Amino acid sequence: MEKKQFQAESKRLLEMMINSIYTQKEIFLRELISNASDAIDKIYYKALTDDSLVFDKDNYFIKVIPNKENRTLTITDTGIGMSKEDLESHLGVIAKSGSLAFKKENEAKDGHNIIGQFGVGFYSAFMVADVVTVISKALGSDTAYKWESTGADGYTIEPTHKDSVGTEIILKIKENTEDESYDEYLEEYRLKSIIKKYSDFIRYPIKMDVSGKRLKEGSENEFEDYQEEQHINSMIPIWRKNKSELTPEDYEKFYHEKHYGFDKPLKHIHVSADGAVVYQAILFIPENIPFDYYSKEFEKGLELYANGVLIMNKCADLLPDYFSFVKGMVDSESLSLNISREMLQHDRQLKMIAKNIESKIKSQLQSMLKNEREKYEQFYNAFGRQLKFGVYSDYGSHKDVLQDLLMFYSSKEKKLVTLEDYVSRMPEDQKYIYYATGESNERIEKLPQTEVVAEKGYEILYFTDDIDEFAIKMLMQYKEKEFRSVSSGDLGIESEDKQEETEAAKTENKELFDYMASQLSGKVKTVKASKRLRSHPVCLSTEGEVTIEMEKVLNAMPNNPNVKAEKVLEINVNHEVFSSLKDAFEKDKDKLNLYTALLYNQALLIEGLPLQDPVEFTNDICKIMV
Repeated sequence: MEKKQFQAESKRLLEMMINSIYTQKEIFLRELISNASDAIDKIYYKALTDDSLVFDKDNYFIKVIPNKENRTLTITDTGIGMSKEDLESHLGVIAKSGSLAFKKENEAKDGHNIIGQFGVGFYSAFMVADVVTVISKALGSDTAYKWESTGADGYTIEPTHKDSVGTEIILKIKENTEDESYDEYLEEYRLKSIIKKYSDFIRYPIKMDVSGKRLKEGSENEFEDYQEEQHINSMIPIWRKNKSELTPEDYEKFYHEKHYGFDKPLKHIHVSADGAVVYQAILFIPENIPFDYYSKEFEKGLELYANGVLIMNKCADLLPDYFSFVKGMVDSESLSLNISREMLQHDRQLKMIAKNIESKIKSQLQSMLKNEREKYEQFYNAFGRQLKFGVYSDYGSHKDVLQDLLMFYSSKEKKLVTLEDYVSRMPEDQKYIYYATGESNERIEKLPQTEVVAEKGYEILYFTDDIDEFAIKMLMQYKEKEFRSVSSGDLGIESEDKQEETEAAKTENKELFDYMASQLSGKVKTVKASKRLRSHPVCLSTEGEVTIEMEKVLNAMPNNPNVKAEKVLEINVNHEVFSSLKDAFEKDKDKLNLYTALLYNQALLIEGLPLQDPVEFTNDICKIMV
């Protein structure tokens, strides 16, 4: 019998595919089962226009048969089968897909979509098999044919006998090597696992004879081995059921079955889109943050199916980074797959699905915020930081999507509020949205810088997350109201009388402030009379874009860029401490130097900044006690 050669291009493609295209060898079973499903679909299509064919779904199935003794794995189907010409054309020329050709011929007919569209999945069998044998009998033919190949060296085709229509693929599994164990593809539990992972929602039954033990009839302690045929796949995925059929418990069960998390999902989103792109999706907003969420090991993405066949565990392109906490899956008939079914072409359909999913997630979060505030706050405490990262990243290009979802602790409400909440109750004379930064709400409440804003009765947002101020700087404003730190140089709330008083104090005490600034050269930009202090003697404010909190965050980074904010030491000229400063300036410069150092270090401690010399600071305190 003459051995036929693959075309030169096909031979090279086969060698490349076996060695590099598929990253996981287990994929071969998914591919062969998908092809078997296609073969049954083709009979279904034929039955739509051929009155002599009756499609009884109960008569169609796929069976997986491992044989350890002969070291073979057989996949059979009751599909349309292949003639000699089909075998020659579809298996002799790699990348010529019978499924794709069949689909084009039957595009106008209703029915199931064909999964395989590229035609190399069959050859993934050579990753685990030394010999691949295909025995097939086509619908309407009296003769069956056997196609056999050991790989890139070619193939043979000859007549054979087969009782029923369909295809039988027999893999002669490779022997184990030092690096690979091929025995696993003959183990029942492993085959079941692969089928459940990739092909659980194939629309036809996938059967396998499963071994077990049971008590012998009439015996109390003697067991016997037995085998029974089982359906391995679920067949009907939850996402293809009507929403009205499903309960919250069904979604929760699916969440845990798919190992999306050990927690309970706060919300689920069930999408059935039937427009320019057809897809179904079930998305979950988790209750708790994964332990590895902010580590390099965390992988974002949704499970991606094509007609019920899993083609990617984590499709990152379906989720923007700021919604990376969402778990779930997408199943589409509209996606174009490349040769491996593991990587998607980043085509228009995928982008449309991703955009739609982003919109659905945002709508669900907005609905939670409006109607289930307590539940939204629970979500925000877990994942709000990620939303803020989304505002800051990509130069603020996503801020319009996310700004209405942000929440911050309010000085007035003593709870989380949205920016919309804040702006809606701003007095008419308030120019800015005020915020203060610190390590905790309790520390911020004690900051001297908050006094004048609080005295005016204005609400202050507390920023305790290291990303907060960076996000707000990128946001810049909300509903035409600018953000303003309580530590900024201009708060926009001083009365004319207060401004005149401060300017007079600045002029009158210019020499004192200049002297103190010279003593703090390199530490502060200037020393000046404060417009914001009421009961506290001193505080630090900043000029320029970099604030004190931003300085702390940036300098805590591994590369330590040594960024410095332009600090200003503000003195409360109405505090009794100021009288001591004036007196020391006139009579005792050494004492003034001591006071200046103490006030500066005091201001640093208030801000949570490290002291340059803690020993010197404690010695200075001792000096004023004796």
